[in-house]
Amino acid sequence: MRVVVVGGGLAAASAVDELRSNGHEGGIEVFCAEPHLPYERPPLSKEVLLGSAEEDKVFVHDKAWYDERDVTLHLDTPVTGLDLDRREVAAEGRTAGFDQLLLATGASPRRLAMADESGAEVAYLRTLEDNRRLREAFGSAGRIVIIGGGWIGLEVAAAARNAGVDVTVVEMQDLPLLGVLGPEVAEVFADLHREHDVDLRLGVGVDAIEARNGASEVRLADGASVPADLVVVGIGVQPEVGLAREAGLAVGDGVLVDARLRTSDPEIFAVGDIAGHDHPVLGRRVRVEHWDNAIHQARAAARVMLGGDQPYDRLPYFFTDQYDLGMEYVGSVGPDGYDEVVLRGDVSTRVFTALWLQGRRVVAAMHANDWDQIDPIRGIVGREVDRDQLADASVPLDEVS
Repeated sequence: MRVVVVGGGLAAASAVDELRSNGHEGGIEVFCAEPHLPYERPPLSKEVLLGSAEEDKVFVHDKAWYDERDVTLHLDTPVTGLDLDRREVAAEGRTAGFDQLLLATGASPRRLAMADESGAEVAYLRTLEDNRRLREAFGSAGRIVIIGGGWIGLEVAAAARNAGVDVTVVEMQDLPLLGVLGPEVAEVFADLHREHDVDLRLGVGVDAIEARNGASEVRLADGASVPADLVVVGIGVQPEVGLAREAGLAVGDGVLVDARLRTSDPEIFAVGDIAGHDHPVLGRRVRVEHWDNAIHQARAAARVMLGGDQPYDRLPYFFTDQYDLGMEYVGSVGPDGYDEVVLRGDVSTRVFTALWLQGRRVVAAMHANDWDQIDPIRGIVGREVDRDQLADASVPLDEVS
């Protein structure tokens, strides 16, 4: 059986590992659009950007690892076409046949034309080259304006402040991360960044970005103007679904896959950032753009490719490290929102657990700086619980009925 993997990230590397570890002896070809060995992205906005880890940390395996497992890597070779009838992918004037195909094409940053066309120094963060540019900028830029107060924007802010750079974050919502965490927990992150002298401009948009005589300014909708040596745009990402759409695969919010990660073509699978997964526990489609999902979806898809039949039912997981706050989050609130959030612990010292409920059902939970809670959190998300017990911090989470 010939397997082709399209993608050069953590999902691609994880799938290859699972295939070979479980006895697949057929050919494996991996097409990577970038010139690098498959690498993972979280360190680009965390420890590598902070300077606490070397760049080599991002690579999942070295070249010898792939050679030893007889995996053919095509680096700097983006796939340009997919022929479902001929069972071929086309890339750089060549074709490769497959019996089964794994799409792990990831996502790309949403562009902000206003910034790109301004003439100002503008950066995004997605690739290794983006990371290198930001690290270099931290050594020369005195003032950075970050447009977008999501996870990437805040992690870049923390790294820049660690490097001694003045940082302004502009966010259209009233709090950073408001849409993800709600006001009860988003305020914790706002206070954290204010304590580290980040200038938060909240509830305001950007009207214009201007560059004149080597200097740049970001003009806000409230009339304020913020000087910037570098403008970092962090307004989210969009899944790379063009290849799948052009081939005729079903696409919605991502490439649509069933519970076992099969696309509308049963011999083609999609995982990671692009997978609009029919989640058997959450009871709805969910597309997850995080590290943990890339690993575990890829491994699950590989097992199905080898004849398994287990649905992928792992709950979404995310983590972040900003200054002295480490957080792990499990679950997904989803489009229906939540009815209330129950807080346990001491929010003022940022050692606490938060649990989001729809009715009596816990749909998501997180801890901040309370690492022993991650297993109880995994055990309670998705369950209906006694709300009074949940609110009683004297009752351990794993004993809540």
